[in-house]
Amino acid sequence: MPVFKTLLFIVCLFPIARWVWLGTHDGLTANPVEFLTRSSGRWTLTGLLLTLSVSPLRVLLKQPTLLRVRRMLGLFSFFYACLHFTTYVWWDQWFDVVAILADVAKRPFIMVGFAALVLLIPLAVTSTQGWMRRLGRKWQALHRMVYGIVVLALLHYWWQKAGKNDFAVVTIYVAVFAGLMAWRVWGWWRARGLRRYGQARH
Repeated sequence: MPVFKTLLFIVCLFPIARWVWLGTHDGLTANPVEFLTRSSGRWTLTGLLLTLSVSPLRVLLKQPTLLRVRRMLGLFSFFYACLHFTTYVWWDQWFDVVAILADVAKRPFIMVGFAALVLLIPLAVTSTQGWMRRLGRKWQALHRMVYGIVVLALLHYWWQKAGKNDFAVVTIYVAVFAGLMAWRVWGWWRARGLRRYGQARH
């Protein structure tokens, strides 16, 4: 597992390495700020979906140790979400609050994305073992917010693509999320049925 975790950490750095490579080889398109903003946004969503994929993969592959990489994937998702926000606020708007507010009024999907980022902050802060012990059962309830966060992130992406009527990529993200949630609902329904069966026998 340590070797796998190290390799996964390196893989998670691939987007940054790719951006640096493209930047040094004149490959960031004619609008590098837009390219980096959208690329970091897609990697944020990819990271969130990979984080949610750990539980089903753990069961399907019968590898309980996979849970050890879930926190790292979640933190990388938060990291890329911060980069996504930073590229917009800094390189796109140059910290011009008036311009940002005007842009939000014109394109409200930005506020939806910002809400997802804000909700990610407490999850990132409380991702350590220490916080798990302090919060106890509340920790799991808090981290279930990730489902709502992914919904907001998908809405942010979908709404942004609606302006160009280009839903090809975002539809794939929605389908993957729907599949992950269907697996969780099935697991909950199955566990509930087993509990009822056990109670009936007693």
